[in-house]
Amino acid sequence: MRTQDWHEVGRDVFRRRFDPCDVTVTAILGADGVAVVDTRCSPAEAREVKDLVRRLTPLPIRWVVNTHAHFDHSWGNAEFVAPRLDPPARIWAHETVPARLTWDDPGVTELRALMAAEGPEWADTLAEVEFAHPTDLVRHAADLDLGGGRMLELRHHGRGHTDGDLWIRVPDAGVVLAGDQVEQSGPPAFGPDSFPLDWPAALARALAWMGPDTVIVPGHGEPVDRQFVENQRSVIETIGHEAVRLHTAEVPIAQAAGTGTWPVAADELGNAVERSYAALAQAAAEAGIFAE
Repeated sequence: MRTQDWHEVGRDVFRRRFDPCDVTVTAILGADGVAVVDTRCSPAEAREVKDLVRRLTPLPIRWVVNTHAHFDHSWGNAEFVAPRLDPPARIWAHETVPARLTWDDPGVTELRALMAAEGPEWADTLAEVEFAHPTDLVRHAADLDLGGGRMLELRHHGRGHTDGDLWIRVPDAGVVLAGDQVEQSGPPAFGPDSFPLDWPAALARALAWMGPDTVIVPGHGEPVDRQFVENQRSVIETIGHEAVRLHTAEVPIAQAAGTGTWPVAADELGNAVERSYAALAQAAAEAGIFAE
């Protein structure tokens, strides 16, 4: 079924891809209201989401879930709280997210400079941004009751794309929303806050949690199946193993991308090598402390 450019991936679970950033937003309908998963880059972009949800259903938006703290998934939050939404939605996210939604966060400061340099369109977006922090935080697990017997299961299966990735399962629809722990329209995104060595285990736990015929909605791209996620897990695991091998062989970090045997092109590694080397150095330092 297709309604106003929403694509129904399970009963009353609608997804839509938005530019910029080709980010996926999902609207999950329950008897008591709508849960919106991810809010795009700004209040203006979030207003478009609100308008499209209103065309889809007369039900109120009562819940928002941020799959993680990155700007394209959470900087539209302010559009879903008072005074822009009355009554305001409850915003759910992992417990690490609030600290990332501030101009004082070093990653946000760096991103702000990069975005401002991109041109006037992004400068206008930045000028409008107003951070709205989550009202409800998840450490490991939480369940939301949308009414009529429909539940949402929110789970943190471990670090990967960030340290605060949430997975959302709609059990009665056979749908799982993966955020950027899974990406279909591009390679896995190893940003400066990613955890390449932890990521495969997080994906393995998520796969063990979902059913055999689950439809998985990635943060960017088209829905995929379990085999796609398993294949992506294998790629990320191989990248981690190669980073460990090079680190053990004392290959300098500046030479690692060009020296290693990688399952993706070197320009798709992002910060995978740097983040892996940093994690290995930290583990070695902690082991030395405990050995003393």
